[in-house]
Amino acid sequence: MTVSDVLKGTNLYLIGMMGCGKTTVGQIVAQQLGYRFFDTDAVIEQVAGQSVRDIFAILGEPGFRDLESQVLAELSAYTRLAIATGGGIVLRRENWSYLRHGIVIWLDVPLNQLQTRLQSDTSRPLLAAEDLPTRLQTLLNQRRSLYAQADVQVTYRSGVSPEQMANQVIQHLQQVVKG
Repeated sequence: MTVSDVLKGTNLYLIGMMGCGKTTVGQIVAQQLGYRFFDTDAVIEQVAGQSVRDIFAILGEPGFRDLESQVLAELSAYTRLAIATGGGIVLRRENWSYLRHGIVIWLDVPLNQLQTRLQSDTSRPLLAAEDLPTRLQTLLNQRRSLYAQADVQVTYRSGVSPEQMANQVIQHLQQVVKG
């Protein structure tokens, strides 16, 4: 019996800080399990017809979070999905009611690695305000205890490829569904 069989279509929700690899790892996990993949930010952009950056500029963070909650609610109605969520999706209690219908996977990446990955990324509105290390630390401080509520935590180790991270996710899933 495969992991996919044991999951019985249960959705997988990847959470973690921006730049932790939710989209890349999620696509690999979805492919390996025969699941469909969605990225909530990409769906929001499609629905709104605007970039996340523009949505933040026009509606502010609360408006963006409203759209994010709507998209999560709609995706949660389906099964056999691997969903890469926005880094702040854990901030709203209502979102946890959807996340808890699936298996929540926290991709935990050290701040110095996030900083390396994000230093030249201009598309992320929450990083525009102040220096990158300080902002990342502030965001992680706000979110760490929420991320820690995940069913599975996969911690990045230096030199590990996205494929290896995806394999670690699947190994952890085997333990969760057997346990």
